[in-house]
Amino acid sequence: MQLSALRTHLDELLEVSRLRDYCPNGLQVEGRPEVRRVLCGVTASQALLDRAVAGAFDAILVHHGYFWKGEDGRVTGIRRQRLATLLTHDISLLAYHLPLDVHPELGNNAQLGRLMGWRADGRFADQDLGWLGVLPQPEPASRIARSIAARLGRDPLLVGDGERMVRRVAWCTGGAQGYFEQAILAGADLYVSGEISEQTVHLARESGVPYLAAGHHATERYGARALARYLVDTLGLEAEFVDIDNPV
Repeated sequence: MQLSALRTHLDELLEVSRLRDYCPNGLQVEGRPEVRRVLCGVTASQALLDRAVAGAFDAILVHHGYFWKGEDGRVTGIRRQRLATLLTHDISLLAYHLPLDVHPELGNNAQLGRLMGWRADGRFADQDLGWLGVLPQPEPASRIARSIAARLGRDPLLVGDGERMVRRVAWCTGGAQGYFEQAILAGADLYVSGEISEQTVHLARESGVPYLAAGHHATERYGARALARYLVDTLGLEAEFVDIDNPV
């Protein structure tokens, strides 16, 4: 498949033009024009790039790419090494940040909800980034925390009332702790995200709505994995998802 065709297809599929973001979405580093093999991962770390080189992949597709708003744009140090790896081996880098969070089927939120068995029926927060859903049956927040630990393979941090019965759950993967108050206003009995901040604890205690920090990386492994399956099943490419271990 031509790189240009792959880029156009993914940009349209993930509705890149619809969202305001903190980084460029789509093709970030241009490599060889023909793409047969794609390596998918959460973050374009050096470890993932090295896997792509060793496996003779033509392109890398990630959730966290490069060129974030406000960061130093000079090509030195780690940035130089990463870009040198891609350019030397003619490997393309495609990255989809918010578009891969909100996609109704392949996105991180959709995939996390499917993994947990949460039936989504609403959205909240800026650009509809947050999701709302109903549990099959009400259960205490502490039991949901144990279920998340079992399914994500990582112990989450639960703050607030662990015995609160949860019927409506709100979630937004990654670093979305800033949407907690909006989740409360939307009627959630529990909010699940990846990261947690100091003020999150007080909000959970004072509102009575518990908060579950399940890990930034741990909650965002599933969109890139779903995209890898999509590339194989729909576009006929060779694609593989690699999970580079990250405790965050």
